[in-house]
Amino acid sequence: MTTAGQPLIRVGLGYDLHRLVAGRPLMIGGVRVDSPVGAVAHSDGDVVLHALTDAMLGAAGLPDIGDLFPDTEERFHNADSGQFVAEALRLLAERKLRPAQADVVILVERPRLGATKQSVRRRIAELLGLELDRVGVKAKTQEGFGPVGQGQAIACYAVVGLAEAVD
Repeated sequence: MTTAGQPLIRVGLGYDLHRLVAGRPLMIGGVRVDSPVGAVAHSDGDVVLHALTDAMLGAAGLPDIGDLFPDTEERFHNADSGQFVAEALRLLAERKLRPAQADVVILVERPRLGATKQSVRRRIAELLGLELDRVGVKAKTQEGFGPVGQGQAIACYAVVGLAEAVD
């Protein structure tokens, strides 16, 4: 899996967006966030874990999250998105790949995530088996523009770098 003695580097980009409504829990990066609104989704609606899963799958050249975990399957109803991450990691391991780094940008107007970012960062590191300095978490507003800026949605971009797994 190397080219001219250089390690193989694979990078994947993931994105997810969910509408926000009252009465649903808000999960962000495997952390339940205190909020009057939560994501509308078939699963728990965790945009961060969905984007990370897609980024890992994309970097490995695998089908996307919707293909592997369709919202038409009852077994994924209200599912913990951590199981999607775990399955993506299993598929990576089959291909002798592992996450080497992850970086996410969460787009949400409210709630403000300043106090939550470190908890999310630690949880992502734990789920991916990474040292904390290999995980970045940023939160941005949309300055009142569009569905995210108007508090109607939450979105996330994720980038994951994969490396060869060490036996």
